[in-house]
Amino acid sequence: MPAFSPHPDGPAMTPPPSPDLPAPVLIVEDDALMQRRIVGILNQLGYGNDVLVLAATLADARIELARQSFALALVDLGLPDGNGVELIAQMSAPTGAAMSADDGPGILVISAWSTDDLILNALRAGATGYVLKERDDLELLLSIRSVLRGGAPIDPFIARRILDLTQAPPATPGRVGEDVLTARELQILQLVAEGLTNREIAEQIFLSRHTVECHIKNIYRKLTVSSRTRAVFAARSRGLLA
Repeated sequence: MPAFSPHPDGPAMTPPPSPDLPAPVLIVEDDALMQRRIVGILNQLGYGNDVLVLAATLADARIELARQSFALALVDLGLPDGNGVELIAQMSAPTGAAMSADDGPGILVISAWSTDDLILNALRAGATGYVLKERDDLELLLSIRSVLRGGAPIDPFIARRILDLTQAPPATPGRVGEDVLTARELQILQLVAEGLTNREIAEQIFLSRHTVECHIKNIYRKLTVSSRTRAVFAARSRGLLA
């Protein structure tokens, strides 16, 4: 499927793509109005239409994935031929022995679906964030921008559902174990959840970038995860983050 053009009878009036924006972008959405809304938001962020690729079904999306790799994917879950969780799992799967989950594309779910199973399955499959379609354009834009900055944006409604579903029992006083994060690790993980990069975290808490990276590796090990998104999800599931 060719890159999106909102004006099939003439040239698309879009800003030139910024070299700082990860591209290309895959938009998996079957509703034409929502497609245009997402494209408009991406245009506001500085994306040109020539780097945006639309897919209306799982089958179309898989064809596009076979043709090229994507740096960012915005995925609806309710598609005509299935749900987007399968696609998220495919995009998140490492393609080489040396590839980690952090090397994959940012994947933001933009969906009207918010059932408990779908929420958890999408996040476990590797979604970077989850936002509901009912949010206004500014909220969607901020969620996409957070993904681009390495964050893990979760819709407030979705966050409440996750907390309800995965409330962890209070820790036993004095309990010590490999899965217990230190105060510094919790501080860093909170900043990760807010979308800060390692360099920004280092500057904010006056540590070296190398030290921050070491703390993040320890967080991964203790939570048994391999990416920033999954670390945030695991911490929220255990009641370590609000």
